Amino acid sequence: MLFPTPTVANHCRAFTIQQAAKDGIHFPVRVTQFLLHSDDKDRESCDPVSRLGAEVHIVLFPADKVQYARPFWQHTGLGISSRYAEHCLSLLPEEAVAASPTIYAKPKFAHRYYSVKGKRQSLPPAPNDTLGDDHSTYLEERYGRNLPQDAAAFAKRALRRRIAGVLLRDEAADWGIVGSPNSELRPSTRGPGVTEDDVYLYPTGMSAIWSAHQMVSAMRPAAKSVAFGFVFFDLESKDEIITDVHGRWLYVDTVKVLEKWGPGCHFFGFGHEEDVDVLEALLESESKKNPGCPPIVCLITEFPSNPLLGSPNLQRLRALADRYEFLIIVDETIGNFVNVEVLPHADIVVSSLTKVFSGDANVMGGRSVACNCDSIQTHDLTCRETLRSLVVNPRGRYYRALKDHLSSAYQDIYYSEDAIYMERNSRNFERRCKAIDENTEAVCDLLRSRSHDGGAIKHVFYPKWTSRENYELCRKRGPDGVPTGGFGGLLSLTFRSDAAAAAFFDSLPINKGPSLGTNFSLACPYTVIAHYTELKWAAEYGVEVGLVRVSVGMEGREDLLGRFKIAIEAAEAAN
Repeated sequence: MLFPTPTVANHCRAFTIQQAAKDGIHFPVRVTQFLLHSDDKDRESCDPVSRLGAEVHIVLFPADKVQYARPFWQHTGLGISSRYAEHCLSLLPEEAVAASPTIYAKPKFAHRYYSVKGKRQSLPPAPNDTLGDDHSTYLEERYGRNLPQDAAAFAKRALRRRIAGVLLRDEAADWGIVGSPNSELRPSTRGPGVTEDDVYLYPTGMSAIWSAHQMVSAMRPAAKSVAFGFVFFDLESKDEIITDVHGRWLYVDTVKVLEKWGPGCHFFGFGHEEDVDVLEALLESESKKNPGCPPIVCLITEFPSNPLLGSPNLQRLRALADRYEFLIIVDETIGNFVNVEVLPHADIVVSSLTKVFSGDANVMGGRSVACNCDSIQTHDLTCRETLRSLVVNPRGRYYRALKDHLSSAYQDIYYSEDAIYMERNSRNFERRCKAIDENTEAVCDLLRSRSHDGGAIKHVFYPKWTSRENYELCRKRGPDGVPTGGFGGLLSLTFRSDAAAAAFFDSLPINKGPSLGTNFSLACPYTVIAHYTELKWAAEYGVEVGLVRVSVGMEGREDLLGRFKIAIEAAEAAN
């Protein structure tokens, strides 16, 4: 297994040995460094992690013992990205070579973005954080809107500033300086005191959430965590089961991160007000059992949830967190920070940047799902590359402890070229969000108007109607108190018969795929993809077998409505 740093590789080695020891099995697990350089004249002085070289750290173990190492790679998301892997492959020699500490290899192909007529070209000097007007214009024209790979630090700083909401101007004329020290900044739109230094970039969703849970666990006494609300689940095995707080059986694969890196978790699958009551009773009971010890270490939730778009009552949860001394981690991916502001209620906010923040769906390795710390899963093992941001609330009671931990433990392993693409894609993020929000609300209004008695559509799940009172508590508003945030670009709907659901999905003339947040619309039969082997269990939480989830894009409004009318008519004919 390949990892970007020795620290990560050694984490994997220790985890593998620990998991095997639980079964009384012992075998050698080794870590080795592998360096590759391009065949340049000055290769002896070449930085191994520069654009001309590469460095990977390999964890080696017997192939028949992979089951002990796989969960680390699967759940932490700390492997190398596909772009970085491609870069490494470009440096390998064409002929088979014997393993050695260092291989100097001539690239098999020139970089497809930074070359002319198939020959490798010299890049211009790194911008050193400052790009003049003529230089930035040249870069935009020369690289097709991309900064050179040498400008990764510039791109990452620009990303952190966008996420922190501190850029005073972020239009086309400003893109050459948004990541430089000379860029003019403003107080954060995300809350008092938030700066770019409170934003941390992680290459995958799993790595951000795994790291957040590791950080919280290191700061606080050992205790279980809480997963609040229905989140993405993927069944890998049926050999271990636990029950949720309502007594339903739950396959433990959904909480393997907390089981393997902590004492476990309490699962509240609905996330309703009644669940807050049950949670409060649980916290009080646990506090009485162990006076002086926090009953849980953290609570993790989505806002809104996926796929039922329900919003938890963050105000009540915050009050409980302050009373019982635990941290709150909120995944805001579905709502996104143009529409909602959850940071005042959270200690840590995570968000998937490869969804609508990127929109182009070209900075990831496949499908990814916004998920809570207790369900770090995706449907298959090939889809691990979804950039996440982690924002620390500077007004939170644990802010200083979190910052101290991050100052010593955080490693920037976000690959340079991935950062370049993400910076480019996110430049018009807010404009795209608002267009998608308006399209989605129009589509939902149409669908709901057809969800009448006798119609094929049974229910439309959308924050405009689903636990709206909780959504409104965190909805973005202007200085005058008028809402500026929309309801997001995701919706789900259920049908009165399986035949109607199938007809709707099959007849809907948009792209089909299990991701979300793309600039183009996507539909997926969510439950049969995510819960095919646990349909009965999912149905207990309202996630019916015929549920169709739709991520609305930026297509023309009337065109989109026309497409959905086709699907509605097909569903009604089949009902």
